Amino acid sequence: MTGSDPRKRALYRYLAAAARTGDENAIAQLAKLSAPSLLAHAARLLRSREMAEDAVQAAWIEIIRGLPRLVDDTAFLPWAMRIVSRRVAAIIRDRQKQRKLASEWSVEVGLAGSAQAPSDPDAVSVRAMIDQLDPAHRAVLALFYLEEMSVAEVALSLDIPTGTVKSRLMHARQKLRNSLEGDLNDQD
Repeated sequence: MTGSDPRKRALYRYLAAAARTGDENAIAQLAKLSAPSLLAHAARLLRSREMAEDAVQAAWIEIIRGLPRLVDDTAFLPWAMRIVSRRVAAIIRDRQKQRKLASEWSVEVGLAGSAQAPSDPDAVSVRAMIDQLDPAHRAVLALFYLEEMSVAEVALSLDIPTGTVKSRLMHARQKLRNSLEGDLNDQD
């Protein structure tokens, strides 16, 4: 995220501060700047771009309403990610209820998410291994490595303690390592 680029961190801080005062242009710029990260986060968790777009759009209502209560402008993106995570959780709960109702009525529900697959065979293999992780480990890996968030920012984004983030990162890395070693042993 912003950890590797001080200019981006400063831009987020400035835009969040301006947006908190009701500056509509700042809100629009903040939405444009953070949209790719928020959408990628939701899509990773939901495995559906369409549902991710819905989640992010719904989250923006909460984000705009909550901006005046944002205490630390530098924490905007992790704070917004946490709101998106809550929206995603609500969508997942709704999907689970729908599935339960459908199974009770013996109606088959087919929900398939379409993730764009990378073309590099190694990337495909690693992506498949990551997809095998549970959602909690996938989310922590994605925010830490893909969004370049710090452990503290990941914790804030997912509304979990930093110790839990560290533990999930360690376990996810170990699971990936075991999978990769298994693949390498299969090739011998």
